[in-house]
Amino acid sequence: MKNILLVEDEQFLANLLKSRLEKADDLKIQVARDGQEALKLLKADNFDLVLLDLILPKLSGFEVLEMIHSDPKLQSIPVIVISNLGQESDISRGQSLGAVEYFVKARVSLENLVEQVKKFLKE
Repeated sequence: MKNILLVEDEQFLANLLKSRLEKADDLKIQVARDGQEALKLLKADNFDLVLLDLILPKLSGFEVLEMIHSDPKLQSIPVIVISNLGQESDISRGQSLGAVEYFVKARVSLENLVEQVKKFLKE
């Protein structure tokens, strides 16, 4: 079973994504509502993938990415960013901090996102 950390403060979207991903495959989804909680969970458990929003309470997604990127125990975990920030500068910053994919919420359907996650986990 693959263990995924979903970091999303918008409760409706978090619940929707969690239930869709759990239905999609043999996936265990843990949800963090802010950047601090995300880091705590990352240090406490082993994850196969992180789905990360960037606009979060306490620590931003960029800060979480920086900490993952600079921690030898965490830096091998792939991170897919799912954000409302669609500026080229935000996308390239996310990628330079190690994000393997970057999806802009307004430009990606839930179905497509679930497909991308499944595809990524099979690689």
